[in-house]
Amino acid sequence: MKSDAESPKSVPPESHPESGWRQASRTPSLPEVYASVPVGQAGFWRKMWAFSGPGLMVAVGYMDPGNWATDLAGGAQFGYTLLSVVLISNFMAILLQHLALKLGIVTGRDLAQACRDHYSKPVGFGLWVICEIAIAACDLAEVIGSAIALNLLFGMPIILGVILTALDVFIVLFLQHKGFRYLEALVAALIFLIGGCFAYEIAISHPAIGPMLVGLIPRPEIVTNPAMLYIAIGILGATVMPHNLYLHSSIVQTRAYEKNDEGRSTAIRFATIDSTVSLLFAFFINAAILVVAAAAFHGTEYQDVADISDAYKLLAPVLGYSLASTAFAVALLASGQNSTLTGTMAGQIVMEGFLNLRLRPWVRRLITRLVAIVPAVIVAAIYGERGVGQLLVLSQVILSMQLSFAVVPLVLFTGDRRKMGRFANHPALAILAWIVTAIIVSLNLYLLYAQFFGE
Repeated sequence: MKSDAESPKSVPPESHPESGWRQASRTPSLPEVYASVPVGQAGFWRKMWAFSGPGLMVAVGYMDPGNWATDLAGGAQFGYTLLSVVLISNFMAILLQHLALKLGIVTGRDLAQACRDHYSKPVGFGLWVICEIAIAACDLAEVIGSAIALNLLFGMPIILGVILTALDVFIVLFLQHKGFRYLEALVAALIFLIGGCFAYEIAISHPAIGPMLVGLIPRPEIVTNPAMLYIAIGILGATVMPHNLYLHSSIVQTRAYEKNDEGRSTAIRFATIDSTVSLLFAFFINAAILVVAAAAFHGTEYQDVADISDAYKLLAPVLGYSLASTAFAVALLASGQNSTLTGTMAGQIVMEGFLNLRLRPWVRRLITRLVAIVPAVIVAAIYGERGVGQLLVLSQVILSMQLSFAVVPLVLFTGDRRKMGRFANHPALAILAWIVTAIIVSLNLYLLYAQFFGE
């Protein structure tokens, strides 16, 4: 166990305006991989390649198993109408991830470190506890998603599938030891596997192109129809994951960009392109889940389908292709495993950032995984598959409760000229960021109210 003062990578303050930070010397975020990916002075495409990777790791959180149920329900019940909600929520995610990467690049602090530097110790400790609960909830959804996929594909008992997900801890450690780019490559490969599976699903489901395009345009009935509004809020609430903001502000610092204003400006530009393109790919995945559900189930006797297992069982007979269900489960397994890889890394970032405390990476990641595995095993043993499905829903509610505690500090910090210097949010961006924050916080509060007090 090491403190920042003992870390061999403790570095002095940098030469740009940071009077908002209290640290006299600072340990980089994820010091074992900090500035480990060379950038160089080559042309546009080589620089783009050097900065590509963190965006895909962040995009994983926007297509994790927690999103699947809301996308399935939206497509099955309302056809293509809620595609516009998926699109809008994706634009919100693009904005927030831009702010997260900018915070990390400009200040050299991830969001957890920034909170520790800015707030008092009691407030920082409280934020850490809330964040750890959210990461455990997120990891829980990912563990359950992987276990369900293993059960669907191989008939593996849910309990055994949950336990097997602990092995990803060692995969992360092995690849990170080999080099951060190897970890990014694995994540990218799994994302493209998910994309390939859903491209196949769309091809065989033959969606109606005209209504699908119309669905990208927001319609008043989304707000006026209570049932549609509830699912729309669920899609928005499940899309922006709080741990992604901590993760992105850290992993952008794996690039060895110049620590001056010109270098930071270049890093922000390329990292934003990487993030935006990656999140647009995540939009394709989420939209594809909704489109396949709309094409297969909407207007049929199965339009109340929202459960992942039920969708798996029905896809093959409804679409008439035996591989339809298999491709669906393979994509779910890839999604769950990908999300666990990035979720355990976010757990390390949060603990080190908020507590100024370092554990050995394998210990930290094993703790994160066990916090998710234990309740999943208990529920699976007592209540079976249906209980695990309900636990998946509960995990999304917990994530909704934590989101504002990550978004509000992020928008505050990136708008503070004392911390960000000339990179502080300009007025138009600041206003847009606060509008998005207000929408997300309000909708998540509504979702929580409906979950606990609604009929």
